[in-house]
Amino acid sequence: MPKIAFIGAGSIVFARNLMGDILSFPELEGSTISLMDIDPDRLDRTATAVDAMLEHNDVEAAVDATVDRSEALTDADYVITTIHVGGREPFENEIYIPREYGVNQAVGDTLGPGGIFRFLRTIPVMLDLARDMEELCPGALLLNYTNPMAMLCWAIDEATDVEIVGLCHSVQHTAEAIAKYAKVPADELEYWVAGINHMAWFLDAEHDGESVYPDLYEAMNDTEIYKRDTVRFEILRHFDAFVTESSNHMSEYVPYFRTEPELIEEFSVDENFDDYFVEWMPTGRYFEHWCSYQEEAAEMDPSDIDPEIERSEEYGARIIHSTETGKRRRMNLNVRNTDGLITNLATDACVEVPCLVDGRGVNPCSVGALPPHLAALDRANVDVQRLAVTAGLDHDQTALRQAVKLDPLTAASCSLDEIDAMVDDLLAANADYLSDQLLA
Repeated sequence: MPKIAFIGAGSIVFARNLMGDILSFPELEGSTISLMDIDPDRLDRTATAVDAMLEHNDVEAAVDATVDRSEALTDADYVITTIHVGGREPFENEIYIPREYGVNQAVGDTLGPGGIFRFLRTIPVMLDLARDMEELCPGALLLNYTNPMAMLCWAIDEATDVEIVGLCHSVQHTAEAIAKYAKVPADELEYWVAGINHMAWFLDAEHDGESVYPDLYEAMNDTEIYKRDTVRFEILRHFDAFVTESSNHMSEYVPYFRTEPELIEEFSVDENFDDYFVEWMPTGRYFEHWCSYQEEAAEMDPSDIDPEIERSEEYGARIIHSTETGKRRRMNLNVRNTDGLITNLATDACVEVPCLVDGRGVNPCSVGALPPHLAALDRANVDVQRLAVTAGLDHDQTALRQAVKLDPLTAASCSLDEIDAMVDDLLAANADYLSDQLLA
């Protein structure tokens, strides 16, 4: 039976959900699960919640908890990462310092100044982990949930021999939204999706062999429905494709929606609609939500966690199950664009494409060329990612500054001199979390 190392297991709710996914498969019963986190108190709460799940459901697994990463990684077959490096302080700086220069990020974890600096403080830890894997569990598959997804997967693939796959739930959630807008059963929606993480495209979406895109255009013209997903409907209106990330996220990857307070207000979603996609688009709300959630999670009593095992929509456990049992599944995963999986995106980029997963492991599907306008939107993000990866791996401050200057939202909001000043402020504020070579 496999050993599964979970790095960053102190996030009790997400860890509990992933453990529930794994334990929901009878074929994975008896696996060894090693929970690891640098915070012993939060780790202990997660371990207590997982033990309660095992007892309540009469499921067998060897679960241990450790603050020693090497112990967790030794002889692992799969490594799951859900880490956050630095906590509140650097995240706050990455949101509020750019705001002083007019860069109003919605989330700041994927692109923009926030995403780039989050990558720079996260990649040293991820590289250390990957190099430990090369020594302690060579051949293990790294399943990464940590953002910024594309940059981290790109850098690990570039700098190490570790096989890494990036996991995100945006495709699954977007499929649910499309089914809702088109008024078809979600489990009957057939789709083909490709692009990059947080900016992949539903190239086909069908029900009973018929495209649901006419239904999406009709839904867009319903004011009540439009207000639920303003940015994505505007992207659909102008670029003829539905994108995989929610409106609040998508608003910060392009230059159209966040350059003025009036625009942010205009494209804010209907906050009275109780749905996953109605998140924290107004300036700063996501950061405030994240802080509140972290405070609540730090005090959460494991007895308040539902011990029932229910399978979520996350891909991680399904990848492990398919690899171990040979059951074939198709999932959208983040992998290197080797052999031109998407022919009009760079071959070194990290792309999100359909992958067949079975006993042979993860096998990406060839997509061909994206429609040119969609590839152009993706390339605007890919080029920022490439320079950020160069900055992180080579400790290259020039590449860092160029990455921020090419970011679509930043470029629409600041002059070049203002961007340099903003980078100076971010380097100074987050110096404790960045490499000394980058700061030199």
